Amino acid sequence: MSEPQDAPATGPALIAERVMRSIVERKLRPGERLGEKELAEVFGVSRTMVREALMQLQARGFVEVRSRQGWYVVEPSFEEAQETYAARRVLESGMLRDAGRPLQAAIRTLREHVAQERGAIAEADNAGQRSVLLADFHVCLAEQMGNRFLTAMMADLSARTTLVSALYQSQTEAQHSNADHEAIVDALAAGDMARAEQLMREHIDALAARLDQNLAYRARLQDRLLDALQPQAAQAAQATRTGRGKPRG
Repeated sequence: MSEPQDAPATGPALIAERVMRSIVERKLRPGERLGEKELAEVFGVSRTMVREALMQLQARGFVEVRSRQGWYVVEPSFEEAQETYAARRVLESGMLRDAGRPLQAAIRTLREHVAQERGAIAEADNAGQRSVLLADFHVCLAEQMGNRFLTAMMADLSARTTLVSALYQSQTEAQHSNADHEAIVDALAAGDMARAEQLMREHIDALAARLDQNLAYRARLQDRLLDALQPQAAQAAQATRTGRGKPRG
């Protein structure tokens, strides 16, 4: 059977962006398989185009190809997780230190973003949007600097932080992050760039301090248990439905 024709509005860059967005929204988790055939069907394009998109993401360090197994979302090591926050500490505090000017013109945009974060946090079933907004705060701040390369770097670092967080951090500190973001914006509004830089550094250090290598181990153990037990549970359910699982009188 021939492969579907490539849709003119869909290209490798768009597919890669959609996959990245799903990572940030925690819809795709570290270690999750990315089937070329399935992705081609989802986007209505050829497997060749999907492969090009995945190769773009591979070059950026977000997916990997495993021999004889296919494409997977990367699983950062604990050392890589620590390095991610070390890179953010240098980049984001330096970004504020070298701004060279107060950012009062951006305050309204940043305050609106922080308010959106707070709204998403208040909705218990809105974890995906909450994750997106908390990550995008840092990208939004980079955008206000007017540097496209800096913004692109922050977008990639924020997405990588999402993978790191999914493996090595609990998901119960969203309110703390929102409060940190608000304090940074307050410092910017006051024109105190040194204070904003200090708060950003403390914010990133607090996130890095929450890294817990044991969380990834426990998650993998749970996955192994589910893989081992779910087939048996499914068989038992099927036996009950057909009457084979009923006790004999």
